[in-house]
Amino acid sequence: MNDVLLKEKKSVKESVFSRVVSVKEFLSNRYLTIPIYQRPYKWNHNHVGQLVNDIKTFKNKPLYRFGTIVIHKEETNSAYNIVDGQQRTITILLIIHALIEKYKTNKTINDTSKELFELEKHLVELFFTHPVSQQNIFENYQHIVRLVSDFDDYMVNFLLYKCEFIEFTLKDISEAFQFFDSQNSRGKDLDPHDLLKAYHLREFDESENKIKLKIVNQWENTEDDELAHLFSEYLYRIKGWSSAESAREFSKNEIYLFKGINIHELNQFPYSKSLRILHYFVDDYNNSFHRKIDQSFYHYPFQLDQTIINGRRFFEMIHHYHNVFNTMVRSIKNNPILNLQSKKILETIDNYEGLGRTGDLYTRLLFDTILIYYVDKFGENDLNAAIQYFFIWAFNLRLNYQSLQFSSVDNYVLEHNMFKKIKDAFTPQQVIKENLSITQNPISSKTQKIIDLFVEFNFIRKDA
Repeated sequence: MNDVLLKEKKSVKESVFSRVVSVKEFLSNRYLTIPIYQRPYKWNHNHVGQLVNDIKTFKNKPLYRFGTIVIHKEETNSAYNIVDGQQRTITILLIIHALIEKYKTNKTINDTSKELFELEKHLVELFFTHPVSQQNIFENYQHIVRLVSDFDDYMVNFLLYKCEFIEFTLKDISEAFQFFDSQNSRGKDLDPHDLLKAYHLREFDESENKIKLKIVNQWENTEDDELAHLFSEYLYRIKGWSSAESAREFSKNEIYLFKGINIHELNQFPYSKSLRILHYFVDDYNNSFHRKIDQSFYHYPFQLDQTIINGRRFFEMIHHYHNVFNTMVRSIKNNPILNLQSKKILETIDNYEGLGRTGDLYTRLLFDTILIYYVDKFGENDLNAAIQYFFIWAFNLRLNYQSLQFSSVDNYVLEHNMFKKIKDAFTPQQVIKENLSITQNPISSKTQKIIDLFVEFNFIRKDA
């Protein structure tokens, strides 16, 4: 069996043609097609904005790679079917079209405009019949026109010649999908948190090279599954929900949420001043000779919803919250300030009959996440009131469903968004002051201990 698998892998590897290709050369292939089996074009303004921002951010680098493209070359005709990479391909094609129109509108005649106009003659033409694709292409193109309005000749040439793809071409469709699947299963560049790792390593300041290896080792010494869990279950959910966005599944299309700012390149913006002050103050304080005397150390004051500083601070933030999410729930349970009511809640949600079911695990995740988010911002202030409040808010959802899917959890959060309230609040009272709904007829099974607490706290009518 192993010999068969090895032969299959060797066969695929030997039939793959790979090359590094510039954006201009890639889009000049008029035989590129989006095959019928591909999903619609679904990138939104956030994805488009991040891609354009990457071009602007890395314009002074020797080159920039957009990632891999997997192509199936049909033998019966000249088609080059895009198996993986259609979202990026379509978006970059829209950017090129917007730049061509920009130069035409401005009636600019120079070497750059001539390059664009010449490219237009050979530019691949893609046709879309799906209404979702058509709508997103229309909306994203309008957004791109605004985003590229400040592109100058230098940036256009950087995009055309210095921005590249790694193109893999296969002649057999089954081998193309096998290759794509193998890249997904073994290739870390397709894993969201490893894409973020690669991005933020590029964002390190040159003066930080001495600690770069230590930071990378710290990341690598953390189990891959733990990092994936931290991002997908906690950080992504808090980032999304606190911004009033759906947060169902973390994929490479959502990594823009964890791309922040390079404070060295944004000196001209007033809002970056406070971030620079804090960033440099922490380093200056810890590097002062006084620390050799008092042995004190000041940790960077991370917040879950703060603006991310690219590079070193990102890795420090992830290390910090890896520790927080591993220890905070346990430390809250052992906190001496808890009253009997809070202890009863925490004991009950650890021991009621249905706690191991999928829907109950979603509910517990919701409770833990909102409580950690609250403590991250307000500490132990009004902790007992917060525990009861978030218990009622989270488990009210559980009591109203026989079978609870995560889509219902996501919809519930967006309709009754406690995460957004925490983000916008200045004091705990602004979060926990509002009345919560009273459950009339709980229909969930195996939750009698939860129901008993709701009755005790007067959130279920005793005659219901």
